[in-house]
Amino acid sequence: MPKMTMAQALVKFLDNQYVSFDGEETKFVEGIFTVFGHGIVVGLGQALDEDPGSLKVFQGKNEQGMAHAATAFAKMNNRRRIIACASSIGPGSANMVTAAATATVNNVPLLLFPADTFSTRQPDPVLQQFEQADSLSITTTDAFRPVARYWDRITRPEQLMSAMINAMRALTDTANAGAVVIALPQDVEGETYDYPESFLQKRVHRITRISPVDNELADIADVIRNAEKPLVIAGGGVRYSEAGETLERFCETFNIPFSETQSGKSAVHSSHPLNLGGVGVTGNAPANAIAKEADVVIGVGTRFSDFTTASKSLFRADAKFVTINTDRFDAYKLDAVKCVADAKTALLGLETALGDYKTAYTTEIADVKQAWNEEVRRLADYHYGEGFEPLIKARYEATIPEFIETFGSALTQTEALLKIRSLIAPDAVAVAASGSLPGDMQRLWTTDAKDSYNMEYGYSCMGYEISGAFGSKLAKPDQEVYAFVGDGAFLMLHSELITSLQEGAKINVVLFDNAGFGCINNLQMSNGIGNLATEFRKRDENGALLGSLLHIDYAKVGEGYGCKAYTVRTLEELAFAIEDAKKQTVSTLIDVKVLPKTMTDGYGAWWHVGLASTSNKPSVQEAYKNKAENLSKARKY
Repeated sequence: MPKMTMAQALVKFLDNQYVSFDGEETKFVEGIFTVFGHGIVVGLGQALDEDPGSLKVFQGKNEQGMAHAATAFAKMNNRRRIIACASSIGPGSANMVTAAATATVNNVPLLLFPADTFSTRQPDPVLQQFEQADSLSITTTDAFRPVARYWDRITRPEQLMSAMINAMRALTDTANAGAVVIALPQDVEGETYDYPESFLQKRVHRITRISPVDNELADIADVIRNAEKPLVIAGGGVRYSEAGETLERFCETFNIPFSETQSGKSAVHSSHPLNLGGVGVTGNAPANAIAKEADVVIGVGTRFSDFTTASKSLFRADAKFVTINTDRFDAYKLDAVKCVADAKTALLGLETALGDYKTAYTTEIADVKQAWNEEVRRLADYHYGEGFEPLIKARYEATIPEFIETFGSALTQTEALLKIRSLIAPDAVAVAASGSLPGDMQRLWTTDAKDSYNMEYGYSCMGYEISGAFGSKLAKPDQEVYAFVGDGAFLMLHSELITSLQEGAKINVVLFDNAGFGCINNLQMSNGIGNLATEFRKRDENGALLGSLLHIDYAKVGEGYGCKAYTVRTLEELAFAIEDAKKQTVSTLIDVKVLPKTMTDGYGAWWHVGLASTSNKPSVQEAYKNKAENLSKARKY
């Protein structure tokens, strides 16, 4: 029973954790991200300095950013490898709360060690301590409770053992992986205990496939067998089950078209003849058209978010739902007939149960896909003045010339994105999270290389993009990684771009600058609201944020950090930048000036947002009327 501090035992424990999936054993913890502060540097920091074992220590630049990077690393490793994150107390801990929520919503394992106040309370209030007068037991780390799958605080060194066993349980749970938070009081980090060798020895956690129950398989088979035009929706569960090929073969056998959620994209091949593409609010015309006619919707590994279901308005009122999901909570959604099981094993069993079943589809799938191909060709050559004006309000018709004069660019977002897709490698990893880019990418980005799409859209967290690209590169060092980020999200958080330079982990940041929060500007103005604080403008003579556009040279920001940077205003400049960026060994930043309002939009889906039911503005009244009409057609639960 070696005598060691709690922090020293924690490091040794982490270094000896392994997982096994389908017989393949993998070391689970790659290392620890940290921004050292007084609450952790002399405790956990001392342990890592003295004997880190094989754990690698990464220096984060922002606690939220490093935790996003760790989340992306785990996702790109199919949840079988993680990087833990440690922070000091107070603001350092609180900075990771957003990242914890992001990981939990997306069911990605994230292990966090926020430092905490003194267990003895002797020096209270210690530097950066948040004191709650109602209870001295409450600290900043309690803020993690609502966003964590498992939360614990180590107030005695021997508590480490049960806490970490439960942490591993939660982190390797296929149904409910997410953030695990172990708060470390700074005095307890340095306290000594005789830890048993059994706790510190190698431990292998088996990530097992949940087998379907025969009766549940029979239930969903009965529903599908009576369907004429079913539709499969492939979610993130297909990706994590590595069930893409199984799902494609299943759909081929029975002639069932399938669509993708943001999380499920790149689990299956974009070029597959039965793949209709993204579905829902950010979905394609083909998937949404078929979804509206489907009599049975088969959800595989999806949690049916409001974007996937178009706020439950996308499907027929009499459509039936069946679900395959490892999470019983998600399996019950939309009053579905459920099968709680791993996607791959359930699909294999269902294939047998359906026998010689065939759908009634004839040419409908090919027809909608052909029409979509024509639309993609239009968007690839989509210029200002050609089919552009009908998509914008009078306000935008005044803004566009101003933008062109200010930035010297008339490049549209869709033509730029499609040009990039044509130039980069098929297996290049694309990372994004917020704004209008997720919609454009779910519709237009092709993913025939497995797991080449890392879209964080469960939380749509601005600031994930660049951190996520860095984490993806750590996971996939031999592949090019591209962060697709708007100017608003870039300004929100890009700290780990510097860490990518420090680590020699080259990422490519493609920054779409449309001078503001373009996606939300669309939302407010399309619902009758004025142009309020969503464009990057100076104040005008009346004190409103409606003055001239801000001109920011993001390429110079990248150059200042040490990146190779480019400014792009034409397709020719874009092609040069993409090709030259491939030759670089350092991270790159490509500042692409794109016209506002040139993203994709519509394609037959509606999104429920909380509009004002009372307003003096006719435009808001009209928007509320439209909402009420759509809501009356939507499913109620």
